[in-house]
Amino acid sequence: METIFELKNKIVNHIREKLKTTVAELKHNISLAKESRDNETKSSVGDKYETSREMVNIEIEKLSLQLSKTLILLNELEKINFQKEYRLVEFGSLIFTNNANYFISFGFGKIEIEKVIFFGISLESPIGKAMKGKKKGDTFRFQSNEVVIKEIV
Repeated sequence: METIFELKNKIVNHIREKLKTTVAELKHNISLAKESRDNETKSSVGDKYETSREMVNIEIEKLSLQLSKTLILLNELEKINFQKEYRLVEFGSLIFTNNANYFISFGFGKIEIEKVIFFGISLESPIGKAMKGKKKGDTFRFQSNEVVIKEIV
């Protein structure tokens, strides 16, 4: 049986791989958009050409912003300390409750590792705020439910 630390490492690796895939896709899409923009030839209808180029430039800016945000998330993920024994709900902790399991990092959604479901959440999410700073054995109310923190790793 694997340790909780190995499980946490698998969760982080899963998120890291998804983010790296997103980075590669965004870079590819930016490259395609730039190629499309640069290969656009000016037609006799100049306004149409300029409008088309501007729309592609807006798309490039949008993709570049998404890329920048994804790279920031990857950087944040690397700040997680695997040697630390987490005693409180904080960034980098793995939380087991009577309702669900959470990995405190950023909003990532559902993560399934070896048939166990975790939710990647931010401390700024509603449930993240509700459990921030709590310790093993603490309870809190969320959406009319009493939630008990069973374990923090």
